[in-house]
Amino acid sequence: MSVYHAGSRAVQDRVGVREQADHVGRSVGRGIREIAAAFLEQQPLLVAGAADPSTGRVWASPLTGAPGFVRATGPDRISVAGGWLPSDPLATAFTAPGTPVGTIALDPRTRRRMRLNGRLAPTARGFAIEADQVFANCPKYLQRRQSYEIVADRRPGEPRSGPELTARQAEFVTAADTFFLASVHEGGADVSHRGGNPGFVRVDAPGELSWRDYPGNSMFLTLANLAADPRAGLLFLDWTTGTALQLTGEAHTEFGEDRRVRFTVREVVETPSALPLRWSAPEYSPANPAPEG
Repeated sequence: MSVYHAGSRAVQDRVGVREQADHVGRSVGRGIREIAAAFLEQQPLLVAGAADPSTGRVWASPLTGAPGFVRATGPDRISVAGGWLPSDPLATAFTAPGTPVGTIALDPRTRRRMRLNGRLAPTARGFAIEADQVFANCPKYLQRRQSYEIVADRRPGEPRSGPELTARQAEFVTAADTFFLASVHEGGADVSHRGGNPGFVRVDAPGELSWRDYPGNSMFLTLANLAADPRAGLLFLDWTTGTALQLTGEAHTEFGEDRRVRFTVREVVETPSALPLRWSAPEYSPANPAPEG
């Protein structure tokens, strides 16, 4: 399978980075190297992105478990031992054979991240993914959190859903230093990380968000997917309380001197105490641009 689809090439050519993209693309493969397998087994959090087969809406979802709940079980296969909530918008997708799914494992302690995209196969304990793409990203815009603890008595609250952000949820978004962005293309899915100082995501209206697209690895996998299919899902986490805020809608990119992505909200799901993890305070990445005035 080619690393880039036609939409990727169109965006790379528009920005003038095809040569850089070709260079970076050589690091993408199907195999899971030993160092990558070891990294996966250390993680208590995996973020998965896919389209809900019943609605077509795209979501990004958090999965958690004791380290080892995600592990490589073959040269190009990982297994995930559950970790999602029964109420998660992607609960149906996680049990549907052949679902295209994207994943990202991000370790704030080391500012490392790894992405693995492929097709899902349900298992007795959760699901497996046969990998089509496996690759690492640089630590740019990733906030360091030195440690985490598992809050054993934390229980997920009742999910609250709505068609747009409440005032409190808007404050949650504008205070965020990190979110995850799920996107899809014909036959595939992907999840990427976005980071910056608090305020890097703007709430322009209860049903619209926007953020600057900071310079990255020149692959433009996410923006290419959005150009081909605007469906997208966002995930914001409270790294202290474990609350998860999931948004689904459509996104489009405004190209110019400063690229900006605008996201139209179609549905919001907030789950209090969704994750049993409490992380330490962030040390902001030195790569983060100054907040917009």
